[in-house]
Amino acid sequence: MDSPSTHKRWRPSPLISASVALHLGAAFATVARPRLWPWTLGALVADHLLLTAAGLWPRSRLLGPNWAHLPAPAAARGAVAITIDDGPEPEVTARVLSLLDEHGVKASFFCIGERIQRYAELAREIVHRGHVIENHSQRHVHHFSLLGPRALKDEIERAQHIIGSTTGECPRFFRAPAGLRNPFLEPVLARLDLRLTSWTRRGFDKGGDILLLHDGHAACTHRGLPVILEVLPRLLETLAAAKLTPITLRAALDWQ
Repeated sequence: MDSPSTHKRWRPSPLISASVALHLGAAFATVARPRLWPWTLGALVADHLLLTAAGLWPRSRLLGPNWAHLPAPAAARGAVAITIDDGPEPEVTARVLSLLDEHGVKASFFCIGERIQRYAELAREIVHRGHVIENHSQRHVHHFSLLGPRALKDEIERAQHIIGSTTGECPRFFRAPAGLRNPFLEPVLARLDLRLTSWTRRGFDKGGDILLLHDGHAACTHRGLPVILEVLPRLLETLAAAKLTPITLRAALDWQ
C-alpha cells in the first residue's frame, strides 16, 4: 500500500493567527480594564462570525490552503479535473466508469469510507481502470463542520486507512462533506499529508477548472435518471470540443 513519506508542517493562516492574537488581547484587556468587556465580547463575536463564514464558503482560503483551481502549469496546458463525490454507488458508479472509458478520460472519485467498505470490489475496479480515489470522510455526516479536532481526525483517518487498505493507494486529497469546515480541519489534514480540495463554481470554460459531479446521493431527472448519467456524456463531448484535457488531481499535483 502506498503511503505518504512526509508530513506537511501546519502553518496557521493569517486569519487564524489574528484570531488567536485577538483572543489573547481580549483576555488581557478584560483583566486589566473590566469595563471594556462589552467591547471585547463584541470583538470576539465578530471574530467567530468571520471564522464561521470562512468555513461556510467552500472555496475560501481564509482557514488554510484550498485547491479550488488546478495549479498554473496544469491550467496552462488546458487541463481540467473531473471530481465525483459521495460514492461508490453500484448502479451509478459502474455506468459512470463505462462512460469515462468510452471517452478515455480519468477522474478523481471522492469516496466515503463506509461505502468503500460496503463496495470494496467496486472501489478496486475504480482504481484498476486508472482513476483515483480520494478521501471524503468516513461517514459523510451533516454536522461535519461542527466536529472538534479529535472527531475530525477520526473521521478522516479511518477513511484514509480503509481506502488505502482496500485499494492499495492512499488518498492525497480531501474534500469536506458539502465543502463545509472549521478552523480545526487544516491541522488534521497537514498531519495526514492531505490537501483540501473544493471545486470551481464557474462553468467548464477554461483550463484549470475543478468540476464537481455526484455518483452517490445523486439527484435524478424528471425521467428518474441520475443527473450525472445525463450530464456526463455532454460534458465530456464539450470538453473535447473545447480542447480541454481531463486529468486526475494527482496528475495535476505531479505537474507542479
